[in-house]
Amino acid sequence: METALLQALLSGLAVGGAYALVALGFSITFTTTKTLNFSHGEFVSAGAFIGMSALFLMLGLPVTSTTFGAALPDFGAQLVALVAALVVMGLLGWLLYMVGVRPFAGRPGMAWVMSTLGFGVILQSIGLAIWGPKPVVVPGPVGDEVIRILGIGVRPQELLTLGVAIAVMIVFDWVMNRTMVGKAMRAVAANGNVASLMGINTNAVMIGAFLVSSALAGLSGFLLAPIAQASLFMGLTVGLKGFSAAMVGGLSNPRGCVIGGFALGVLESLVNLWQAQWREVAIFALVIVVLAFRPTGLFGKPFVEKV
Repeated sequence: METALLQALLSGLAVGGAYALVALGFSITFTTTKTLNFSHGEFVSAGAFIGMSALFLMLGLPVTSTTFGAALPDFGAQLVALVAALVVMGLLGWLLYMVGVRPFAGRPGMAWVMSTLGFGVILQSIGLAIWGPKPVVVPGPVGDEVIRILGIGVRPQELLTLGVAIAVMIVFDWVMNRTMVGKAMRAVAANGNVASLMGINTNAVMIGAFLVSSALAGLSGFLLAPIAQASLFMGLTVGLKGFSAAMVGGLSNPRGCVIGGFALGVLESLVNLWQAQWREVAIFALVIVVLAFRPTGLFGKPFVEKV
């Protein structure tokens, strides 16, 4: 029983790391632009397929392939594919901001909600036209042989996902609290008009927020593809749970979003160990209970209305 619990804990932390990356992406755009990318889930799927397509190209296979067959990409090819996924997803984030958010930001209403949703539908439709709905088994960059640690069987890709997620979060925390870029982002988040008067290019900061947020979504998809197979529909669940993690931890608190992602991943894995059909019930019941008592999340700052 103890071995099963440790197994569930480790697997939950690995998947929770992917949720935390998505939650962090939501937090970045919300704190800097007060908007959210409601097509974030589709960006996760797109990141997986961009990386997969890069691998196909380097192996001499058609981009529209749906299987790797006997061809296995080496670590160098996987690294190039990761860079390609991050760059393309960053450019898509810039495009989304320019055509789907910036024209509507600051105006009455929430037109940007529909524009970001529509952007996601367009991405998914293009993906379906190219690859179709069939899931694709993607080889992991560190192999697929199960590693035994203290009697626990774990896939190398799960350890890689957990390690990369932790490293990204440490770097992001350092940037936000120790660098001028982080100070500029926090200034824009606090008051964009005042930050602009102080000489900060608020537009560049907002574009950077969408670039980083979209790249994190692509990274999450790239890391999850070898674990759960690459599917154009995989991002819906990951995006929704990543958003739930951000709401539980607090959208305005990046560290809280990270904690929320890991917490939901572990909860999901533990409930799955008991009865898988109750997994989604447990997760979203937790979200509802937390928001009922803490509308801004466990670590979010309470809203203060000045009169």
